[in-house]
Amino acid sequence: MARMKFLCDAERCIECNACVTACKNENEVPWGVNRRRVVTMNDGVPGEKSISVACMHCTDAPCAAVCPVDCFYTTEDGIVLHDKDLCIGCGYCFYACPFGAPQYPQQEAFGVRGKMDKCTFCAGGPVEDNSNAEYEKYGANRVAEGKLPACAEMCSTKALLAGDGDMVADIYRERIMRRSGRPQTWGWDKAYGEGV
Repeated sequence: MARMKFLCDAERCIECNACVTACKNENEVPWGVNRRRVVTMNDGVPGEKSISVACMHCTDAPCAAVCPVDCFYTTEDGIVLHDKDLCIGCGYCFYACPFGAPQYPQQEAFGVRGKMDKCTFCAGGPVEDNSNAEYEKYGANRVAEGKLPACAEMCSTKALLAGDGDMVADIYRERIMRRSGRPQTWGWDKAYGEGV
């Protein structure tokens, strides 16, 4: 069975934020919540890198481990989803996630978190596929339609890869091999000199 994963190639990301915009538009994400964001490391320094970050749909998700009401579940494809009807807004998942994926809307009164929201890999939620109820609570279910998440489809440089983890890893491995130069770049002669 395929395990769906995201991977962002920092060598290709140009910090255009198209992935963020595509996610917000496709899923009508509430104001104050960003299911995906672009993080720049060493901003303004030569060699800075940017990566697109969202829920990484962990194999052993820490958010699910700390949830007191078990609102998280993992699909057959390895996508970590949550049930908003079960969520009590305690915030444990927010503190457990190393990627900052769980978010809370800013529309509630002080001290009231509301229902948690996070990246769904454009796979909807626990209600009927492609129903109005699913769209209102969780956004688009592109996976049920056989499509990639909107963020990955919108990436103009194809820095953001999404899909079966093995296929994504193969694509990235091939890119790394191409970047490292031709096979004759490294070898005995290069390492030790021609006379050895």
